[in-house]
Amino acid sequence: MGKPMIFISAGDLSGDNATSRVVAALQQMHPGLEIFGLGGCRLRRLGQDQLADPADLAVLGFWEVARRYLYFRRLFYRCVDEIIRRKPSCLLLVDYPGFNLRLAGRIKALGIPIIYYISPQVWAWGRRRLATIKRNIDLMLLILPFEEAFYSDSGVPSRFVGHYLLEDIPSEYIQSTAVHPRQIALLPGSRTQEIERMLPVMLDAVRRLCSKYEIRAVVAGIRGAYNYQSVIGAVDNKIISVAYDDPRRVMFESGLVLTASGTATLEAGIIGRPMVVVYKTGLVTYAIARSLVRLNMIGLVNLVLGEKV
Repeated sequence: MGKPMIFISAGDLSGDNATSRVVAALQQMHPGLEIFGLGGCRLRRLGQDQLADPADLAVLGFWEVARRYLYFRRLFYRCVDEIIRRKPSCLLLVDYPGFNLRLAGRIKALGIPIIYYISPQVWAWGRRRLATIKRNIDLMLLILPFEEAFYSDSGVPSRFVGHYLLEDIPSEYIQSTAVHPRQIALLPGSRTQEIERMLPVMLDAVRRLCSKYEIRAVVAGIRGAYNYQSVIGAVDNKIISVAYDDPRRVMFESGLVLTASGTATLEAGIIGRPMVVVYKTGLVTYAIARSLVRLNMIGLVNLVLGEKV
């Protein structure tokens, strides 16, 4: 028998962060473990043979994905071909449901075990994907406690494994006093298209606040993802700065967080910072999402607690 091998598909920053902890633990158990597939910088550092540039995977929204249909079609079949050729021990699919659920459907006939880590948000979009999940996924690993009840009568084998953020966020950041209580942390997202839409709106809000109050703002930036200074401008440099590649420190040091919806809202909740959750997307994506989403709350803190806090 050769070395154990896993195909991993983690198409965004949060998935890369979460899965890197899983892989690090598996590599301690199986020192010769080989991994290949899709991921980000953390999985690359752990030795993942990546089939695509992580920057090309960071696409969000129905229309935005449709515009890059040919790219994702080619990537899909490359992944299928590599899985057939390398014959991994299992597939570990992480969130990214538009791509990963389709991939699971194509690979299921090969008899390779398929594990899904971080469930698609079927509890938000309705139960229409449950039949696909039941048909193609051998085990669903859940990170949000309320998902247990959702999956309990679905017929999908599932297990609650806890949220990786509780281990990933430094303990000294959790529920501690802000270093700069009059500082606002700006988290416009991790994808270029998110930042392009969100950051100008956030900056406009900060400028209005700064005209009335003595505050400052720090953008939690990702190095190489976007030219933040081009939007901030020279005049704003006195009140707005950029801190790269450490969003949790930015939240920990700030008294208020202005953030895109998503994992960052749960990070802010764990760190213990009040937050304003905002989002802005394209018109087509907004119209489709508005017709499909079945929730009256969008912040993960509210969803986990089951109440508006």
